[in-house]
Amino acid sequence: MKVKGMLAGVVAVTMAASVSACGGGGGSDSKTKTFTFANIEPEHLIPGNTNDAYGLNVENALFDTLMTLDANGKPIPQDAASVESADQRVWTIKVKPGLTFHNGEPVTAQSFADAWNATADATNAWGNNYYLGTIDGYDDLNPDSGKPKTHTLKGLKVIDQQTLQVTLKQPFSQFPYVLSFIGTAPMPKAAFTDLKAYEQKPIGNGPFMMDGSWEHNRQIKTKAYPGYKGPRPAKSAGVVFKTYASRDAAYTDLRAGNVDIDTQIPAAKVPEAKRLLAKRFLSVPSGTMDFLEFPLYDPAYQNPDLRKAISMAIDRQAIVNAVYNGTFKPTGSLLAPIVPGYRATACGEACTYNPQAAKQLFDQAGGFKGTMHLMFSNADPTYEQWMTDVANQLKQNLGIANITFDKVQASDYIGKLIDHKGTGPYRSNWTMDYPSPEDYLTPRCSKPSRSGYDGTACEALIMKANAAKTPQEAQQYYQQAENLVLKDMPTTPLWNWQDQAGYSSHIGGVHADPYVTTLVHLDQVTVK
Repeated sequence: MKVKGMLAGVVAVTMAASVSACGGGGGSDSKTKTFTFANIEPEHLIPGNTNDAYGLNVENALFDTLMTLDANGKPIPQDAASVESADQRVWTIKVKPGLTFHNGEPVTAQSFADAWNATADATNAWGNNYYLGTIDGYDDLNPDSGKPKTHTLKGLKVIDQQTLQVTLKQPFSQFPYVLSFIGTAPMPKAAFTDLKAYEQKPIGNGPFMMDGSWEHNRQIKTKAYPGYKGPRPAKSAGVVFKTYASRDAAYTDLRAGNVDIDTQIPAAKVPEAKRLLAKRFLSVPSGTMDFLEFPLYDPAYQNPDLRKAISMAIDRQAIVNAVYNGTFKPTGSLLAPIVPGYRATACGEACTYNPQAAKQLFDQAGGFKGTMHLMFSNADPTYEQWMTDVANQLKQNLGIANITFDKVQASDYIGKLIDHKGTGPYRSNWTMDYPSPEDYLTPRCSKPSRSGYDGTACEALIMKANAAKTPQEAQQYYQQAENLVLKDMPTTPLWNWQDQAGYSSHIGGVHADPYVTTLVHLDQVTVK
């Protein structure tokens, strides 16, 4: 599905756009039973520090945000009664009254301010820090050198218990989208007494609450929150996130009826899953992208022609067919197809397989000397499979003789990239936080970037798009920014994921939604 239109001109969102509940009619019996969800071990469980898909899956159950996304990917209120702005720079947010955290503490404007201040504070080094980079005062919490002299954002003003005024550094039409990202969820005061303890048993404000502490590498149990007054009450007694070491292991349990929802069926198992699950098999367009990113801080990769030659030497369709059974879609865009402004061939010839032209450009760039290291995490066996194919293609098409693999522990991988410890071209992945080009482009261009790319010019175009008065004007600037990144090629797009999911016969009310992290609305699931 490709979304048409964009929210660049929105200045007010109110409760008139309420969340509609679709789903199976779960009787009272459903509310006494739990179901299971196949997951990989999360990296974190604090909203401001969680940007891996597996942690976000859990937090989708535990937390509500000010905004959420409707079936068309447009932001609508969740915890907000209204989000308004006359100039797209100063935003007034009204929080619905009567909402509470799982410990009974009220959800207030201060709850959001506290969470955002902690996330934006460089001292905490939380992964979602940059999502708040548009708020006035962010730079004071993130100085170029030294420690922050303040720990609160100048642009946050709590007017009263239910009203939060947010002043941005400049107009930003996509701000309601940001408010739908789980990284902007509120945190209770109780969290800040001991953040380490809090992460083991997060206190959220969503339809499900923790049922015991995080059982690492085993499971995370949740139960329906009886005091929930938000727009998505649970139709079951709870969801247990079962931790698996691999997608193959999760699928084996789905096939055996030992887990109820598996949203990452391995591509090699898709034909079998379609046959066995029939109507319980789901194939959903995804906002997730795979890239090959280059460590520009390494002199060996500073020549853009070398990077372009490597990109042109990769046969994306052949790899997708061999590794992902043809289920993923090769792409020439930094954006997923479900994002407004997507252009299938934005990258042009630089992302088109052409081994002859690639070799010619490679030679003109001076070739590559020494050993090329291809870096990826051990989170999934397919990463090594497609990196092996890339290595073989680079050897065959470019004549690079020495290529080796650096396989990194999944829990350490993102940290190494952030610290610029990439040893060569590495697997980079992006899971959509909200369906705006800005969500995909800002991480490629803003400082600090994982690749070491100087995205100053790109960032300036993004700022123009963010401040645009019309969707058409914003789209124009976003596309110019994407063109610039693709020309400089710090990152080359490879393919867009297609989520292959399935569920057991024990549950109902399962509705696929590409704009939900968990792919299905967990609150709507019923248990038979």
